[in-house]
Amino acid sequence: MKRVLVLALAGVVGCATQSPVPAPQVTPPAAYSEAAAPGGAELAGDWWRTFNSAELQALVEEALAGSPDLAIATERVRQAEAQVQVAGASLFPSLDLGFSTRKARDSESSSTALSASYEVDLFGRNAAGVRGAQASLRASGFDREAARLTLLAGVANAYFELLSLRGRLAVSRDNLGIAERVLGVVEVRARNGAVSPLDVARQQAAVLSQRAGLLSLEQQERQTLAALALLAGRLPEGFEVNGATLADLAVPLVSPGLPADLLVRRPDLAAAEAGLAAANANLAAARAALLPSIQLTASAGVASGALLAFLGGPSTGVAIAASVLQPIFDGGRLRGNVGLAESRERELVEVYRKAILAAFADVENALAAAGRLAQREALQAQVEARAREALRLAEVRYREGADDLLSVLDAQRTLFDAQDQLALTRLERLEASVALFRALGGGWRA
Repeated sequence: MKRVLVLALAGVVGCATQSPVPAPQVTPPAAYSEAAAPGGAELAGDWWRTFNSAELQALVEEALAGSPDLAIATERVRQAEAQVQVAGASLFPSLDLGFSTRKARDSESSSTALSASYEVDLFGRNAAGVRGAQASLRASGFDREAARLTLLAGVANAYFELLSLRGRLAVSRDNLGIAERVLGVVEVRARNGAVSPLDVARQQAAVLSQRAGLLSLEQQERQTLAALALLAGRLPEGFEVNGATLADLAVPLVSPGLPADLLVRRPDLAAAEAGLAAANANLAAARAALLPSIQLTASAGVASGALLAFLGGPSTGVAIAASVLQPIFDGGRLRGNVGLAESRERELVEVYRKAILAAFADVENALAAAGRLAQREALQAQVEARAREALRLAEVRYREGADDLLSVLDAQRTLFDAQDQLALTRLERLEASVALFRALGGGWRA
C-alpha cells in the first residue's frame, strides 16, 4: 500500500511538471481581402511545371539533387534524429562490463565486473527530454521543407531574371541600332549645313549612353547566371542556360483556397509549432529537475588470482543499491532554469503568432501583385506601341526639317523607357506568381 501511495503521488507531481502546449491567439479570416484571379487551379506540389518551361524543370531537378543549402538542411535532420536516439537512451538501463588484471612480483590477480544502473523517471524529466528531442526533429524536418521551397522559388526567380535581362539586352541592342541610324541622319544633315554640330554631339551622347547601358545589362546577366549556377550546385564556369526571352513562358493562375487551410500548408508554420512543443517539453524537464531523482544500481563480479586460489579459489560478489538525491541548495540555478524555460516558451508563442500573421500578409501581398501586374503589363504594352509610333513620326518630321533633334531625342528616350518597363513588368508578374506559390506553401501539406 505504501508503494502504491508513493507511485500515485509521483504521478500527480509528474503531471504537475507538465502543462499543455500554448496556442497563439490568431483567428484566421473567413476570406482573403484580395480577390484571386478567376479560373485559378488547385496548387500542385510541382508548381514550377505550370510555367511551361522544360529548361526550368531541368534546373529545378538539378538544384534538388545538388544544392548545398538543401544538403545542409538534410544533415541537420539527421543530427536531430541522432539527438532523439541520445535522449531516448535515458529511459533504459545502462550496462557496463569491466575486466582488469594486476600482476605483481609474486602474485597475479584478475577480476571481471558487470554493473547496471537505472534512473527511475518518476517525475517525467527524461521523458520530457525525449519529447523535446522528437519535437526538435519534427522542426528540423519542416525547416528542410521550408529550405526546399525557398530553393525552388530562388531557382525560378533567378531563371526569370536571367531571361528578362537577355530580353532587355536584345531590346537595348535594337535601340542602339535606332540611335546609330538617327546619328547617321544627323551627320548627313550636318554636312549639308541643315543642322548645327550641336545636334551631332547630342545624338552621339545618346549613342554612347546606350552602349554604356548595354555593358551594365551584360554584367547583370553574367552575375545572375553565376547565382543560378550556385543554386543548382554547379560552378559558374561552363554553366549555360539556353533560354532567351520571357515571351514563351506562361503565367499560371492558382486558387489560394480558404485562409484556415494556410496553417497546415506552410512548412515554416509547422516548424514554429514544433519549436513551441520542444520548448514546452524543455520547461517540463526544468520543473522535474527540482524534484528528487532515484537511482538504482547493481553490480556483480568475479576475482581470482594466485593468492586467492591459495586461500580457497576465486571470489564472487553481488551488490544492489538504491539512492535518492534531492537538491537542497544550488544558488537558484534550477529555479533560474525554470524561469528561463518559461520565458522561452512565451517567446516562441509570439514567434509562432508572428509567423502566422506574416503568412497571411504574404498571401495578401502576392494576390494584390498578381492581379494588378497583369493590368499593368497590358497598359505598358499599349504605352510601348504608342512610343514606337511617336519615334517613327519624330524621325520623319526631323528628316523633313519640320522638327528639331530634341523631339527625336525625347521620342527615343520615351520608347527605350517604355520597352524596358514592359520587360520589367513581365518579370515582376512572373515573380509575383512564384511569390504566391511560396506564400501558399508550394503544395506542401502537414
